[in-house]
Amino acid sequence: MLRLILDSTGMFTNSFADTFSTPALFTPTLPTPVSEPKLIAWSKEVAADLQIEPTDEWIQTLAGNLVMEGMKPIATRYAGHQFGHWAGQLGDGRAILLAEKNHLEIQLKGAGLTPYSRRGDGRAVLRSSVREFLCSEAMHFLGIPTTRALALVGTGDQVIRDMFYDGNAAPEPGAICTRVAESFIRFGHFQMLAADGNKEEFQKLLDYVLKFYPGMNAQEFFNELCTRTAKLMVDWMRVGFVHGVMNTDNMSILGLTIDYGPYGWLDVFDPNWTPNTTDREHRRYRFGNQPSIALWNLHQLAAAFKILDFDFSAELENFRIVFFAEWEKMMASKLGLEKVDMGFAQELDAILQLQETDMTIFYRELADCTQSGIPTEAFYQPATEKLNAWIEKWRALSPDRELMNKTNPYFLVRNYLAQEAIDGLAQNDTTRLNELMQALKTPYSENENTKKFFKKRPEWARTKAGCSALSCSS
Repeated sequence: MLRLILDSTGMFTNSFADTFSTPALFTPTLPTPVSEPKLIAWSKEVAADLQIEPTDEWIQTLAGNLVMEGMKPIATRYAGHQFGHWAGQLGDGRAILLAEKNHLEIQLKGAGLTPYSRRGDGRAVLRSSVREFLCSEAMHFLGIPTTRALALVGTGDQVIRDMFYDGNAAPEPGAICTRVAESFIRFGHFQMLAADGNKEEFQKLLDYVLKFYPGMNAQEFFNELCTRTAKLMVDWMRVGFVHGVMNTDNMSILGLTIDYGPYGWLDVFDPNWTPNTTDREHRRYRFGNQPSIALWNLHQLAAAFKILDFDFSAELENFRIVFFAEWEKMMASKLGLEKVDMGFAQELDAILQLQETDMTIFYRELADCTQSGIPTEAFYQPATEKLNAWIEKWRALSPDRELMNKTNPYFLVRNYLAQEAIDGLAQNDTTRLNELMQALKTPYSENENTKKFFKKRPEWARTKAGCSALSCSS
């Protein structure tokens, strides 16, 4: 049974619930209690921002078994385009916003049924919750705008999932990931109100969002959102991150990385790779297509704003301008150069696709070749002669090793590493999870926490579920 506890400090607010109408944008929703809450992981850094400690009361709260006084748990309502098609109303099917503290929203993912769960159960399994927790924190320390993760709590309950969508559903351990951000507002919140024709709530939502863009009007806000989103795409590409499911309802109005579902990292440099098995046929959300999809999604958001007669054509064009300018700067930095001829950079991309190449290892090894040598550990097969010739031309440009190592990560929470942590937890072994939590805090440094993970994906991970590709089943 869900219990309510008192918190005399009055530390909580919920400006979203206080600002908007129900059911236009949210519905009050209590989390569903679980049988045996157990704290699995805790981010000290996020907890410090929130000024909380992992007390029993907080663990029970983040498991959905307690609601502190001042909290107003809600599930929000939004719509969206999924895989390029209008899906209509969606909403927080398994996310519940508990409250705000220190100007940060605290949201439980996997805390039970909501009015928007549709045919789902509102729960999340351990494997997807571990992946979201690790990647949220990893992206932060990589310097990439993202939602954060406070806690990972095991529920003690089983959740039925058909992992491969092949009719073989099976029970899996349940878990709840606590997500934290200034705001979880998505493109889809605006799309929902536009679809409803609700001008009044749409204007209120715009005014609310403008609080996160102080001093800006609507045109300036949209221009800044295009700028942030363009830069976000450059960052994703810089580190080889593939979101996997860039639906408009998975796009943040603050320009954050949000919703870590079937994401992945390029173990092999391939612009056509997608980690999402649901997207395997059309590869809409493949690595190399992410900037185009981001712009397409911004066009859908701009279309929603026509309800207030806004025309954001100029701002949308700014996305292209910012993206290409930032892309050139990023590629120059990856190569240790102040400026780079893009034809020269594209030549390297083509060479790296001639054989299986680990992109992360390649660029870190390349930084050690400014004077002599060639990368060797990044390749699954021997490097080509074309690479040797390219490196000679690159070396003549006097690349800066320090700049390269500030730009190219040494450590990433690769899918197979996250899977090892998940497999360990299935045996009540937190060793790998704890090792990854330490390593992800210094992703650009070669040190005792990261060195053990500087190696190519092992062969066993090439086809293992959870390593090579993932479904949306979580």
